[in-house]
Parts: sequence; C-alpha cells; structure tokens
Amino acid sequence: MWKEKVRGKVEELFAKAGVSFGGNADWDIQVKDDRLFEKILSNGSLGLGEAYMNGWFECERFDETVRRLLDKGIEKAAKTWGNFFLYLESVILNRQSKRRAFVIGERHYDLGNDLFELMLDKEMVYSCAYWKNANTLDEAQENKMDLICRKLDLRPGMKVLDIGCGWGGLARHAAKEYGAEVFGISVSKEQLTLAEERSKDLKVKYELMDYRDVKDNFDSILSVGQMEHVGYKNYRTYMEIVYKSLKEKGLFLLHTIGSNESSKATDRWIEKYIFPNSHLPSAAQITKASENLFVLEDLHNFGPDYDKTLMAWYNNFEKGWSQIQNKYGERFRRMWEFYLLSCAGAFRSRKIQLWQFVFSKGAIEEIYQAVR
Repeated sequence: MWKEKVRGKVEELFAKAGVSFGGNADWDIQVKDDRLFEKILSNGSLGLGEAYMNGWFECERFDETVRRLLDKGIEKAAKTWGNFFLYLESVILNRQSKRRAFVIGERHYDLGNDLFELMLDKEMVYSCAYWKNANTLDEAQENKMDLICRKLDLRPGMKVLDIGCGWGGLARHAAKEYGAEVFGISVSKEQLTLAEERSKDLKVKYELMDYRDVKDNFDSILSVGQMEHVGYKNYRTYMEIVYKSLKEKGLFLLHTIGSNESSKATDRWIEKYIFPNSHLPSAAQITKASENLFVLEDLHNFGPDYDKTLMAWYNNFEKGWSQIQNKYGERFRRMWEFYLLSCAGAFRSRKIQLWQFVFSKGAIEEIYQAVR
C-alpha cells in the first residue's frame, strides 16, 4: 500500500509536466526498478540522478524530461531535508575558502584530459559556445573566444589575466590573434600540463594558483566559467582582487552561468557528483559585489546557446565513449550523461542563464561600444 501511494504521488507530480512512466513519448520514463519512486520522493534531484546512475530507469530524451519538469516548477515540490542541511552548511561555512580552492580541480577538472579531449572542441574550451553564424562546435567556440577579445578591445602588447584558464584555448587565441601577453591561472594540474604543451612559442604563461594569490597588475582581466566556483561569501573579495589587479581604465569581462534567483546553495546532485563547492550567482549578487568598484558597461545573455553547446558535448561523448569506457566504467557513463542532459534541459527551460558582464575601472570618457 505504501509503495503504491509513493508511486502515485510521483506520477501525479510528473504528470503535471506531461511526463509519464511507461508512456510512448521520447521524454517519458521507462522504469527498470520500482525503488525509483521512493528515491525521487525522498531525495528530489539527488534521488533522480542516483536512480539514473543505478540504471533504475531509461529515457530517450532526458534533456526534454528535465526541461518539462522545470517549466512546471516540479523541483520545488521535491524539497528535502538534505537540501536544508546543504543550505545550512553553505550559510555557516565558507565552502569556497582558500583552503578548499583546489578541491574542484582535483575532483572534476583532473578527471582525465582524455575525457575532455573527446568531448570538447579542438581547443578544449569548457564553457558556453557562441553559436551566432556558426555551424559546428569548433566554429562556435572560436566565435566565443573572438567575441571576448573584441569586447575587451585587446591589442598587441597588452597584459591580460585569465582567471580559470582551463586548457588555455582562450589564452592562445588572445596571444595569436590579438598579440596579447596572457597570464593564465587554474586550480587544475591536469589542465595546466596540457595547456603548457599546447602553448609553446606563445607569449602565454600559466600557474597553478588561486585567484586570491594574484599580485601583478594587468591591462585587461577575463574570467570564463570560473565564477561558479567562487561562492556567494567571496563575491566581494573576488571583485576587490580584480579591481586591485586591473590598471586604471582597464576592462574586466566576467563570463558565468547565472541563476534567476539569489540563493546560498546549489543542486545536491551537482554538488555531490560533478561540481563540489559550486554556486550559481544571480545578477543581483554579481552587481552588488561590484558596487563602488566598477562601472557595468555591458551585460549580454546568451543562455540558450549553452543548451546547444551541452548537446554537442553530449553527442561527442556518446560517439567517443568506446575509446575510454574501460577506464571510466558504466556508472561514470550514466553519471556524465545525466550531468550533460539535465544541464541542457535546465538551460532550455531558461531557469539558468549564461551572462557576459563587461566592467570598467575608472572614468572611461567615451561610450563603451558593445559588440555581439
């Protein structure tokens, strides 16, 4: 009787989003283990993700399932005690303290360069691509890198700080195409090993470093896909460090995933399995942290492009999985699928966004010329 009530409650919730269990639509869920229902009801998104990893259900278009659930706000009906304790921990502790800064590098970005080479574009850019006038992932990522360089008005000889430089794709682009001298920092040893190999003979230098240890001054500063690891308790400190490191009348570009609402905790499944100690900022949190430091010159939202980027990554991952399956195993495959597809669905629902902020330091006399 209890199991029937639990199943009925979950089916009722999902039906509000047009998702059924055992239905014929691509986004319907095919149940392989009845423990799925109690897992969802008791653990929300964490339970759904773990059930997928366990092989307790299948779905042809799980990205569409997630989009439909989020469109109807079903995630709000699955708040659990686990969410509360994660929130409490986020309020009491500084989950993104300097002591914890390298955890995300070790647990995510150091998973293996073979995985990311297989999934990403040729320059290994692990952030949202810019699909305007692009037909392939390679073109869209080159578009994004060029967009950033043009927004910063990079010129030969300029000193540029790249906070969270990844495998160095953007640093190399800025050096090769715009003549910039780039200093890239990352908390991932694996990223920097490959970045250095690919950047020989360029005016690019890399260092394993937390942003709080930056000491030099730069003409321009950029941060792509790194703000998500800073944490709301450190946003003001982050902005103050960028301000101190940026020369007068310099520009700072911040490229980040963002949330429509200000919060203090992240999704439990993402926190546990993909991005530990992560947090999605709201626009209000970012602008509040920049008050009395910077002038906000431009804000560009191209969140729907992240849906397309994630699906391109997913297709690459699926196509190349056989090359790495012996190293990572089946449970990892399902975990990674859930990550890519659920994030694509979240962007498709417009619950989360992709923003590029351009800030200026000091009184720039002319009007900033925004580019797209």
